[in-house]
This record gives sequence, structure tokens and C-alpha cells, in this order.
Amino acid sequence: MDEIRVGLVGYGTAGAVFHAPLIHATDGLRLAAVVTRNAERQAEVSTRYGAAGVGDVEELWERCDLVVVASPNRTHVAVATEALLQGKAVVVDKPFARTVEEARGVVRLARERELMLTVFHNRRWDGDYLTVRRLLREGALGDVLRLESRFERWRPVPKGGWREAGGPQEVGGLLYDLGSHLIDQAVQLLGPVREVYCESDVRRQGVAADDDTFVALTHDGGARSHLWVSSMAAQAGPRFRVLGSAAAYVKHGLDPQEERLRDGMSPRAAGFGDEGEERWGVAGTDAEPRRVPTEPGAYLDFYRDVAAALRSGGPPPVSPESALEALAVIEAAKLSATQGIVVRYG
Repeated sequence: MDEIRVGLVGYGTAGAVFHAPLIHATDGLRLAAVVTRNAERQAEVSTRYGAAGVGDVEELWERCDLVVVASPNRTHVAVATEALLQGKAVVVDKPFARTVEEARGVVRLARERELMLTVFHNRRWDGDYLTVRRLLREGALGDVLRLESRFERWRPVPKGGWREAGGPQEVGGLLYDLGSHLIDQAVQLLGPVREVYCESDVRRQGVAADDDTFVALTHDGGARSHLWVSSMAAQAGPRFRVLGSAAAYVKHGLDPQEERLRDGMSPRAAGFGDEGEERWGVAGTDAEPRRVPTEPGAYLDFYRDVAAALRSGGPPPVSPESALEALAVIEAAKLSATQGIVVRYG
């Protein structure tokens, strides 16, 4: 394919902040059409990207080769399924689906149709995650004993919208949202999970889905992951705290790429994924700490790899099977929180 035409379904936060700018910045991809019923957003995508603003997914099929599903979570499976039936390659934003069973149906269909399917776990390209991955591969921390990872915010007044107010039927709440990223990162770093424990609460009035959740994982290798997602953290803990048999790594602050996308910075701009030295993490021990440069974040690599996979027939940037692993942990976490039990695999 000389040019891969992309149809984007949804132009809320996911579509407008992440997918559209990244697609537009990727060589070989052209944002051809965006599904949104909002007239102002239709005008914006036309002006900013030269894309057609259309009101329904049925208007995409003749306009695109690749469909990116960034619509509300409850629609992910239905839209992805229809796109595959129409012969289109598909990128699905996380969460892939509500259940593993639903997701497996989409994976089977993609295999039957011999179409590329991948899931937008963009946080695999966060600079802090890439730094942890490098330290573990180098053996700089020894054997990992515990991984602590957090996405915490101070948002005592709800923003509203389906993610907070819609309840389980909307596949909303922090466990499915930011929790998908934390669980995916933990599985990628430390391997398969054998036990899951979860505490999940709704802390704010007017909210129907979890807004303060803790997940503890025991991995097959014996390491443990402790993961927090919260809208009620008046003071945030470390983004990462990794304890090893030889040293530890502690990192505060969020990867800067999302903030820069929100500010309108091009993902192709010099320094887009770089982090200033003042925000670097610390490795070592209390007696011998050392500052560790943060690896450059690289969200754009996700769509570069999508384009390469479509041209060469090679693997997508995130295998749908690996996305199923994270979704299985989410299902186990929901069961654990509901019944107050540790869920054991195998």
C-alpha cells in the first residue's frame, strides 16, 4: 500500500487527543474520515487533518483500509466486528472488550478473514515503562520482588460523562480505563499471573463506576505487582517503585507525551517524548542512589508499526493475544472485588 487510508470512529478524548494526531504524523497513513455526529468536531477534523467528518460508521467502508475504534467502550466489540466483516484491518482502543469471551470472538474473526487486528496499549511506549523494561533486561535491580505502579489523580468533583456515571453497562470505571494500562504493563514486565486480589470502590457522589481501585497480582515467577488507580489521591505516590534483590528504582511524575498531545505539540517534533533531567527516576539503594535518564517516550512507534505490519504482513505492535491476558486479569479482579476473594489461575 502506498497510502493507507484510516477511518477513525469516535472523536472524544481518545480520538482527538491520541489517535488523530498520531495517525496524521505517521508516514504512509492518511486520516481519511472521522465518525462524529458533532458538527463542530466535523469541521475541526476537516480543517486540521483534511479528513471527512461523517455521522455514521456505514459511511467509512468505501473511504478507508484501516478502521480505528475509539468510540465508547461498550461499542468496541460491535464496531470492530463490523469493520472486520467489511474487510478492514482494525485498531481497537483499550479496553479491548468487556470480557475475554467477547474479545476472543473478535480475534477469531480477524484470523478467519486474515486481517490485521491490534489493541492500542500505547502505554507500552511510555518513557518510564521503557526505562523499567531496560533496567530489568540489564539485571540492574537483581531479581524483581515487587512492582508498584500508579495512575493517581485528585479529582474529588466528578467530570461527568459515561466513564464515571454510566456504570458497568458502559464498561466504565478506572479498572477498565487506566487499570488496563497498569495491568498490561505489569504482565509485559513480569510475565503471566497466577493470583489476583482486588479492592474496588466508588468514593464520590454521582459516580456509578469504580474510582478508587487497588489490584495485587502474583506472577508465575514469584514477583508481585501492586497497582493503584484513583481519582481521590490528594497526593500521588510514585509512578513506579520497583524493588529488586540488588537495588530499587523509584520514579515520580507522568510520561509527558499525553500532556504534549493535549497542548497541540506534533508527535514528530524534536524532543516530543523526552523528559527533563529534573524528572528522572532514581535507582540503587538509599546509601548509593543514582539518577537514571528516562528513555524517550514513543507513542508514534505504535502507528509506525501498524503501517509496517499492513505493508509487510508482519506482526502488529500489540498482539491481540497479549491484550487478552490483561483483560483476563481485569475479569479476575472484578470477581475478587465482588466476592472478597483471591482468584487463582490453573
